[in-house]
Amino acid sequence: QVQLVESGGGLVQAGGSLRLSCAASGRTSSTVAMGWFRQAPGKERELVARVIGFGGNTYSADSVKGRFTISRDNAKNSVYLQMNSLKPEDTAVYYCAAGNWRGGQYEYYYWGQGTQVTVSS
Repeated sequence: QVQLVESGGGLVQAGGSLRLSCAASGRTSSTVAMGWFRQAPGKERELVARVIGFGGNTYSADSVKGRFTISRDNAKNSVYLQMNSLKPEDTAVYYCAAGNWRGGQYEYYYWGQGTQVTVSS
């Protein structure tokens, strides 16, 4: 089992920045993929960014590319999402997730409780 706890959400004005943190505990060595997802009201959950292994392999959704940066500190069992130039459309609950490659894609088995990010215009 892996436990994930997010922090760092809040209310920020458009153009501002926030840094989300995700602290992992338990059998963290059992997962190689760490991702940040978000879900806005009335919308499906979407992958925002993903980091694999020790952090050299990252992916960011087109909607956040150039504004959000995912990073991983394996020594601290933590993953971060630096969010700059925030827009009102970034408003959502952000979730940290952990998983592995299976069946031709990354599957996420463990999820945090989520942290609210609200961007005002």
